[in-house]
Amino acid sequence: MTISHDQAPDLFGAPGGEKSVEAPLAERLRPREFSDFVGQDDITALDRPLRRAIEGDQLSSVIFWGPPGSGKTTLAHLVARHTKAQFVPFSAVTGGVPELRAIIRTAEQRQAINGQRTILFVDEIHRFNKAQQDAFLPHVERGTIILVGATTENPSFEIISPLLSRSLLIVLKPLSDEALGQILDRALADPAIGLGKWKARLAPDARQRLIAYGNGDARALLTALDFVVTQQPVAPDGTRLIDATALDAALMKKSIRYDKSGEEHYNVISAYIKSLRDSDPDGALYWLARMLEGGEDPKFIARRLVIFASEDVGNADPMGLVVAAAVAQAVQFVGLPEAQINLAQGTTYLATRPKDNASYVGLLEALEDAKSHGNLGVPLHLRNAVTSMMKGLGYGKGYRYAHDDPQAKVQEHLPESLKGRRYYRPKDI
Repeated sequence: MTISHDQAPDLFGAPGGEKSVEAPLAERLRPREFSDFVGQDDITALDRPLRRAIEGDQLSSVIFWGPPGSGKTTLAHLVARHTKAQFVPFSAVTGGVPELRAIIRTAEQRQAINGQRTILFVDEIHRFNKAQQDAFLPHVERGTIILVGATTENPSFEIISPLLSRSLLIVLKPLSDEALGQILDRALADPAIGLGKWKARLAPDARQRLIAYGNGDARALLTALDFVVTQQPVAPDGTRLIDATALDAALMKKSIRYDKSGEEHYNVISAYIKSLRDSDPDGALYWLARMLEGGEDPKFIARRLVIFASEDVGNADPMGLVVAAAVAQAVQFVGLPEAQINLAQGTTYLATRPKDNASYVGLLEALEDAKSHGNLGVPLHLRNAVTSMMKGLGYGKGYRYAHDDPQAKVQEHLPESLKGRRYYRPKDI
């Protein structure tokens, strides 16, 4: 199904471009002009190439990548408002390849009949698997469609390389507290499509907590604001005063953006491990708290501590592995919430220990030699002569028994072609 161009600016809203009072607050307040779009000045400021391309109707295929509520769909709105091309929205959640083929057939006809281009906006494009994404390639290549994709997932993992190479990647960042504050103030002041008619006033501490609740996500902020304001009792003077107590009662618990199977999972665990490696217990405790607050499996964290104890602390403090293993056992035995204490102890212990990755580095080098040199024979003097025939072939000949011969350690223990190789080089700590 396609939509005529004179409807394109209102593809996502109420008929005729009006903001329906029934729509959620975040939808009603969605910016319709660049002047109202805040928080992404690096890509949408007046002199930025993306803005010039959109306003000049010269946009090529592009992938918008950013966290929820950062403005990806709003940018698609702005593309719709500024293009003379046919703008067709499509959701990878509800649509499939058959619907996509129908859209492309219509685009081919439109291009052949009147030369009009088609911009295809695919929301949640990462929901398409790799084979489904292949369906875009020939049509993007020929210019039948200009693809505008939106995704919350890392395109390096979720978008096929040929499609990425044919598209401009635009990275949107989580909205800053300042940007969220501007959006919040606009919502409270606007009497037509915002909450101005409710005469709500936020105490300073409640305002800051609400911005923190948004956590870079404008949609989450506005959804929470809408609920808090409309549920707050009216004071005798007709206003609704919202302080920190009222806010906490309404929201119950701060929401932390954390996807246990998505990129944020890998970002946070990476920050945690790097804080441990850099001997920063404060940073490590913060990222530990983020994982616990976000609902991460404590056994996953404990496993990473056990790995870290050998990989990064190593023999600089062999007790690190003992402590990490004990923490892992405690997590299994105690469970949350008390196991958080065990994880904190293990975290601070490992963060403050000296570091030596010589064992791990040595293993990697030995593995590389094992793969590149193949099955090198065991030197004869290291072989056990378990039969007389083996003894006759020289098995075990010349072997020095370490308990009887102090010089035994100087005998060669590597295959002849690797003689003299050093894998383990401990640091002088």
